[in-house]
Amino acid sequence: MAASGSFITFAKGWIRIAILLIITSSAFGQAARVFSLAQASTQAPSNAPLTLTLQDAMQRAKANNPQFQAALTELGLAQQDRVQGRAALLPSVNYNMEYLYTQGNGAHSDAPIFIANNAVHEYVAQGDVHQVLSPGTVAEYRRSGAALAVAKAKSEIAARGLLVTVVEAYYAHVVAQRKYATAQLAASEAQRFLEISQKLEKGGEVAHSDVIKAQIQYNQQQRDLQEAQLEMNKSRLQLAVLLFPNFNENFAVVDDLRLPAPLPTFEEVQAAASKQNPDLRAAVATLQEANQAVVVARSGLLPSISVDYFYGMDASRFATRSDGLSNLGNSASVTLQLPIWAWGANRSKVRQADLRRQQARVELSFAQRQLVANLRSFYNELQAARSELELLSQSAEMAAESLRLTTLRYQAGEATVLEVVDAQNTATQARNAYDDGQVRFRVAQANLQTLTGTF
Repeated sequence: MAASGSFITFAKGWIRIAILLIITSSAFGQAARVFSLAQASTQAPSNAPLTLTLQDAMQRAKANNPQFQAALTELGLAQQDRVQGRAALLPSVNYNMEYLYTQGNGAHSDAPIFIANNAVHEYVAQGDVHQVLSPGTVAEYRRSGAALAVAKAKSEIAARGLLVTVVEAYYAHVVAQRKYATAQLAASEAQRFLEISQKLEKGGEVAHSDVIKAQIQYNQQQRDLQEAQLEMNKSRLQLAVLLFPNFNENFAVVDDLRLPAPLPTFEEVQAAASKQNPDLRAAVATLQEANQAVVVARSGLLPSISVDYFYGMDASRFATRSDGLSNLGNSASVTLQLPIWAWGANRSKVRQADLRRQQARVELSFAQRQLVANLRSFYNELQAARSELELLSQSAEMAAESLRLTTLRYQAGEATVLEVVDAQNTATQARNAYDDGQVRFRVAQANLQTLTGTF
């Protein structure tokens, strides 16, 4: 009995421990679930729209635009050409292994049947240090440096051109959103005016023709609202194609359009363009590349020297020693190559290179003239857009105030329905014109910065 009592006590103890473990594990599980829910609540939902600034849009466009990536690819290729041109100036080291078998002459087993060969079995294992000395090698290295400068300039041209594209698409979407908001406001104002005219008609203060005109105006504003929504969706799609590799439409853009700061003087812009214009740098580097290409072509008419130094073995047995003698040794050779006759191919290459150099000179002269003309044209466009923005802002404010006063006058019986409708249309047009003016300024600024860089 004592043994069974102790066993029962022992079993009860284990039961209590098991219950405690179950309760503890349940508490830990509940705490883990609470923690995971709290953590999930602090995280942003997966379907939250991505908010993009203009700088964010530019970075995404650079990663996904095929034209800009092609320019970067050309830059990478030019960098590798530069590495290969530098390597051509330095000695190369190669290791050669060769086995030659020649039929024996029958009289002597080790004598080959061909007198030009050294033995029936010949093993060659040699290291070769090879160097070519030619004027064309140096010129090719210089040409690759000029080509690298051209690729760098063209990649910058592509980046600045992409900036204009992104600015146009980005702010087109911003303004499309603004115009949609303006259309919503105009629709609500038309609805409110329709209600006012209906109340005045019931009071016998206005004719039914006023209600009809207000209804027509309301219908027109509803159509304009639908068109504004369609334009907003189209601009979003165009921007999505430009920015995302997987065509993501779940994003929002930051509206940073505001009255810009005063412009720099034309002299400051001209100085920046003379130092930072990639088109001019590309034209200059292209001429330098063409000059070196002429030198490379002319080197085909000049002699070249190649030097080889060999160390290793050339023996009838594949061993470092045979018959008590070492098979290892060294030799050197110097080769002078004189071009004599190539059916005019070398002189044709010189003529081709000279024609390309003449074209490069013409393009450089044109790039200089084009820079002067574009600089003046783009600056005048930017200056006009900047000065008109203040007038457009004033017009938008005055049009809104005119609409408010005209509506009050109509309620007081001092204005006609046509005046109210005209004030509504004028207010909408003034708001949209101000938004378009801001986009015009940003695009004009981006166009000028393709010549000068940021300022």
